[in-house]
Amino acid sequence: MSKDYYEVLGVGRKATVAEIKKAYRKLARKYHPDLNPGDKSAEAKFKEIQEAYAVLSDPKKKNQYDQFGFAGDRPPAGGPQGAYSSGFEGFNFSDFGTSSFRDFFESMFGSAGAAQAAPAGAGRGEDLLYTMTVGFEDAIRGLKTKIKLNRTAPCGSCGGTGTVQSGRVKACPSCGGSGRAHIQRGFLKASTVCPACGGRGSIRGKDCADCRGQGAVERSEVITVRIPAGVDTGSKVRIPDKGNAGPNGGPPGDLYITIEVTPHPLFKREGSNIYVKLPITVPEATLGAKIAVPTLDGSATIKIPPGTKSGQKFRIREMGAPLPGGRARGDEYVEVTIVPPPFADQRVRELMKELEKLSGENPRAGMRGSG
Repeated sequence: MSKDYYEVLGVGRKATVAEIKKAYRKLARKYHPDLNPGDKSAEAKFKEIQEAYAVLSDPKKKNQYDQFGFAGDRPPAGGPQGAYSSGFEGFNFSDFGTSSFRDFFESMFGSAGAAQAAPAGAGRGEDLLYTMTVGFEDAIRGLKTKIKLNRTAPCGSCGGTGTVQSGRVKACPSCGGSGRAHIQRGFLKASTVCPACGGRGSIRGKDCADCRGQGAVERSEVITVRIPAGVDTGSKVRIPDKGNAGPNGGPPGDLYITIEVTPHPLFKREGSNIYVKLPITVPEATLGAKIAVPTLDGSATIKIPPGTKSGQKFRIREMGAPLPGGRARGDEYVEVTIVPPPFADQRVRELMKELEKLSGENPRAGMRGSG
């Protein structure tokens, strides 16, 4: 076993589905790439957590993993393949009929109907990349919008196969005319009906004229996408099955939208926290005051204590951007800047001179070269 999925999620082998899900969510939040920008080790850990959860949350995959130490098409390197392959390789299990052996191998290889659903040579389509510019507040709150996308889609004339029916018969290229296909799953090898020709050993068809045998055609499409709350510049949003069509009728790829956020004239964002600069007057800084502050959710009031200095910061909890998952928010930090009174006003100038006499304080005292 190359990796212990239970150890990856930090749960015991008898953990319930609820315990597995709880452990996954906790670790996913900790190592999510959006919370660890540029951290390759966190990104690798996040992928490992997703892989472990994908197996342990699926009863069928979990059962295979618990029995054989792996889940999927092949065992890990150094696994049991060398020890068992010679006993099963080349053996035709189709003669077991409806016995328990058939049930077992259908669970491992899939039924004949499932095999026929994926034509030979079918592959997954290419992923598409798209860059979207969104406003600052839309990125914070999320939005639903439409985009125009150019991609390849399955040809409607041939159903994505690239061929159409004709009177000409030729040997099936997948099985060479035998009507049988050999499938390898881990250390087991079995012979089954060729999924490309359905066991006939031959196919009828010619290249589709509309797609020229490619099975896909270019088309422009307008789709609706939902951008989750809390995205930032560099965030990627995955839209499943909106990539290019797969070859030979295979599944389509995905669409990945890279987000670029426009700057805001008032707010600045760092991670999930929001920063804003707030001007205050000399009397407000000296005597203290209650002042309205702009936030993403409207106006909030903060208390400025007497003697506040320029550059001092105040925090408003949970008024920042939402964290991934939307269950919590960052904070807003308010930095005050003291604005001097209008110097052109004669009365103000007189009052400032009186204040200077009363204060008698030199804030530069002790500095070398200061008067």
